[in-house]
Amino acid sequence: MNDNNETLLKVDDLFMHFPIYRGVIRRQVGAVHAVDGVSFDVKRGETLGLVGESGCGKSTTGRTILQLYKPTGGNVYFEGSNLVELKAEEMRWMRRQMQMIFQDPYASLNPRMTVRNIVGEPLEVHNVANAKEIEERVEHLLELVKLNPSFADRYPHEFSGGQRQRIGIARALALQPSFIICDEPISALDVSIQAQVVNLLEELQEQFNLTYLFIAHDLSMVRHISKRVAVMYLGIIVELAERDDLYLNPLHPYTQALLSAVPIPDPVADAKRHRTILEGDVPSPVNPPSGCRFRTRCPIAEGLCAESRPEFRELKPGHFVACHFAERFQ
Repeated sequence: MNDNNETLLKVDDLFMHFPIYRGVIRRQVGAVHAVDGVSFDVKRGETLGLVGESGCGKSTTGRTILQLYKPTGGNVYFEGSNLVELKAEEMRWMRRQMQMIFQDPYASLNPRMTVRNIVGEPLEVHNVANAKEIEERVEHLLELVKLNPSFADRYPHEFSGGQRQRIGIARALALQPSFIICDEPISALDVSIQAQVVNLLEELQEQFNLTYLFIAHDLSMVRHISKRVAVMYLGIIVELAERDDLYLNPLHPYTQALLSAVPIPDPVADAKRHRTILEGDVPSPVNPPSGCRFRTRCPIAEGLCAESRPEFRELKPGHFVACHFAERFQ
């Protein structure tokens, strides 16, 4: 893996609000604050893990980065180009470098298309190869993801979930991208298959110097595959740090609560450790709390937390946290 510090992707104060309309005249009465001022960068050749509870905005962040959703505000810089400002044809060319592996392998593959057509479609759409080259490329891609090339004329319903996800990975690799967003690529798979898919992603990263944004809620798997980890809650990032630093010394109460829920294989150690039980439910993204988003469930919240939103600051080298009282945990 390439260990240089070159920034491939920079997300700067990204917002994605979905309007809510009501009435016959479709008047806007509010908005879902799915992503609300997210900033981070991804270095070339690394894997950045993005974790958080379901509904916190992880997948929306990934899709907004790729401009599948047009952001409400903010900028996304990829290799120096601001994707938000690109015209449709320029964005189409840029998408060769950025691909996505979707969460549900059953919904992301067209059931009416053969594997050959599914994997070869990006090459055809972008007009980068003729029919013979596409056929050869598809067979090579299937071999890369450890599928038999003779399966190319089969349909998605003839494959298991793990095999379908491998087809999705082959499709994402077709245009030889440098950056791939993995949107919970293993959450719909059997546990026995998850490790195989993650190992495959790591092998491909090593082979092609790929850069991943790995979105997941399985903290154990994120620790295994990621170099740095960002923790998301209700549309904002509350903590970002190197993997080992975050897991051994979390500085945000929400991160501490998440990590305390991760099962560990040692029953003696598991019985001794302190668990942080969060009370209440995640607030609605339609009407998020004032100040700190986490204050309604935070065990150390004070009056200041309701009055002002905590700054996302670097508390120690490479370790960023959005909490007024993070120093207490150093």
